[in-house]
Amino acid sequence: MTPARCPSVVRPLFTLIAAACAAGPAFALDMSKGEGVLDIIAWPGYIERGDTDKAYDWVTGFEKETGCEVRVKTAATSDEMVSLMAKGGYDLVTASGDASLRLIYGKRVQPIDPSLIPNWDKVDPRLKDAPWHTVAGQHYGTPYQWGPNVLMYNTAVFKEAPTSWAVLFEPQALPDGKPNQGRVQAYDGAIYLADAALYLKHAKPELGIQDPYELTETQYQAVLDLVRKQHPLIHRYWHDYNVQMSDFKNEGVVASGAWPFQVNTLQGENQPIASTIPVEGATGWADTTMLHAQAAHPVCAYKWLNWSLEPKVQGDVAAWFGSVPSVPAACKASSLLGESGCQTNGYDNFDKIAFWKTPQAKCEQGTCVPYSRWVQDYIAIMGGR
Repeated sequence: MTPARCPSVVRPLFTLIAAACAAGPAFALDMSKGEGVLDIIAWPGYIERGDTDKAYDWVTGFEKETGCEVRVKTAATSDEMVSLMAKGGYDLVTASGDASLRLIYGKRVQPIDPSLIPNWDKVDPRLKDAPWHTVAGQHYGTPYQWGPNVLMYNTAVFKEAPTSWAVLFEPQALPDGKPNQGRVQAYDGAIYLADAALYLKHAKPELGIQDPYELTETQYQAVLDLVRKQHPLIHRYWHDYNVQMSDFKNEGVVASGAWPFQVNTLQGENQPIASTIPVEGATGWADTTMLHAQAAHPVCAYKWLNWSLEPKVQGDVAAWFGSVPSVPAACKASSLLGESGCQTNGYDNFDKIAFWKTPQAKCEQGTCVPYSRWVQDYIAIMGGR
């Protein structure tokens, strides 16, 4: 993604909020009949119809009940989602917090009407008014799933779980006596700078980093220095989860930040894989299903927004992805998730996660480095500059 695709990020925050407040739902909907089609941009593994495993299918039932055919376009990064939404042609997107505010302020999505979503009252109170999808009292989507960016590692190399993200950021010998150079990965997305900031928050407390998404110029330069020094260690900047899993199986990669989805999939293939949240904590994602400002199929979209909050659907998604449902009742509603699935996936770790959000120029410290800079600089670093 280029900075030109997200110019709204650097606009004054009060202007953005005023614009969002002035916006309103674009449609007066007759919910009795859908349009027959629904186009969704989603993270891989989020919209399953049983093609991979017949037990995991929350699309077929929706299509039978509503007559809305679901068509899915998967995206590997938040920047890709923002770009696709800018091009148009989609009704919904499962946006993470580092994309949702850009979509709101860029007027790519519209406010939703919770009165058209009967399951709205089932949403976890911790998420219902979350700042990554609520602006000036208006909701711009329904919470979907949430979870941490875990440290995935090879148990044949690490007999015990790594205790620090330093294994990815600092040159060192791994427990097998071999160096980490060329055996670790980093995420191919500018938001990864927050992972580096979170590490420095603990490794160099003198920097005074409080929020890894709100960095002063001095703090930001320290983060850039760290990821530049990390570059020679990196085997690949990953964004395709299939490629990353192949790298762990075939290319000698032994540690990387990852989603629980990759961990679950590799463990299901009996690979020597486990995950942990190191002492510094973890960044994470709380994803929101958001309605495009020019959605061509708004009735089907609203029907999906409600369906996606059904407790069994929420539980099945959490079981498949390794995430935490946004509806607490889901913790007891899915045989696939099981009685302890929510606790296993981290339901009680909500306050320990630094959830993705779009870095803004205006911050509690006064002035911070905006996301447009993060994008420019991280692209340069991945290119070795």
